[in-house]
This record gives sequence, C-alpha cells and structure tokens, in this order.
Amino acid sequence: MEKLIPNLSYHIFNHANGFENIFSEDENYRFFLDKYKLYIAPIAETYAYCLLPNHFHLVVRIRRKEVIEELIRNKYNFPKVSFDFGKVREEVNVSDGDIEKYLSKQFSNLFSSYTQSFNRMYKRMGSLFIKNFRREVILDKEYFLNAVVYTHRNPVHHGFCNRYTDWSYTSYCEISERRSEVIDVNKLLAVFKSKEHFVDFHKQNLDKFNQSTELEAP
Repeated sequence: MEKLIPNLSYHIFNHANGFENIFSEDENYRFFLDKYKLYIAPIAETYAYCLLPNHFHLVVRIRRKEVIEELIRNKYNFPKVSFDFGKVREEVNVSDGDIEKYLSKQFSNLFSSYTQSFNRMYKRMGSLFIKNFRREVILDKEYFLNAVVYTHRNPVHHGFCNRYTDWSYTSYCEISERRSEVIDVNKLLAVFKSKEHFVDFHKQNLDKFNQSTELEAP
C-alpha cells in the first residue's frame, strides 16, 4: 500500500465494509463533508471528490512537509529544540514515521468520527468502512487530469445519473461554478488551464464513455 507522503498527489477511495451503504440520506453526505473539512483539509489540498451510497473517491495533494510538521508540533507540543540548563542543544526533528502516522491518523479519525455518529443515528454497531483505505500516487499530469474526471464521472459509471450535473455529491458543479468550501478551485483550474477547458475535457471524456458503453450493448 502506498504511503502518504507530503507534497504528493493521490487518488484515494474507500468502500463500505460489506453490503451496507455508508450514506443513506442527504444529511449523511453533508455530515461527512463537515468532518472531512475538519480532519483532512488541514493536511491536504482537495481537487475532486465524489460521494456515492456505498463508496467515495478523492483526488488530493498532501501539504508540504513543513506544514505537516507544524501541525504535529502544535498538536503534540513537539518542541523545535531541546534545552540543557537553559541552553539550546539541538533541533528536534519530526521523523518521516511521525508524519506518516499522523497523516494516516487523520483519515482514521475521519472514518471513526463519521462511523460513530452514523451508528448512533441508525442504531447499528461495528465498522462501516473497509479498514485500509486504498490510495494510488499520482505522478504525472495526465493521470491527475484523468483521476479528476474519473472521480466526477463515477455517478454516471455506476448508473445513478447521465450527466455530471445530475449528482449532488461530487465537486464538479462546485468547480465549474467556482464556489467550494472543500476544493482548491483556483489551483485545480490552473492545471486544466481554464474553466472552459475543464468543462470541455469532462465533456469529451463522458462522450467517449457513452460511446464505449453503446458498443458494449448486445
């Protein structure tokens, strides 16, 4: 499994543990995004998301190492330097292992917090998500662009709708309308060069997808 490393981009996805849904009504989706902003926004820039009844997809970039180190120091009162009788001795480093554990813990806190509330609301017990969420590192622009489009196209792929705009819980409309509390819209559109190219790129991808499914029909 890929480690989460500062300043790298990832396609992240997770699924319900079993055959249950992780989102049963509109309030569930909103609550998950609120928790997402609490736990994940401090450690990662988000470029796309899609929430479906039994799974979700994210495209994120973990923030710079210096940012993560500062978060760890603030949370755990981790000193920047050690002292010996009032004299500075040496800088105390936050290790790569500390960073990896902290990043994974933030996602774990997201899933745990959401599950606890979901279980109370629906009077259920046990885990809701698959324990080890999947992640794929994104190393080039082509993969990044395709991961964003794939994330937004997921509701169409699974038959929930026919157009990007017909599913409420993806970031597509937030990006095209330049309004979002989750997505770093300006940075994302800069990668696509413009909003017009963002929309056109998505349209071309959906047209190809529809053509491929038509060819597969008996």
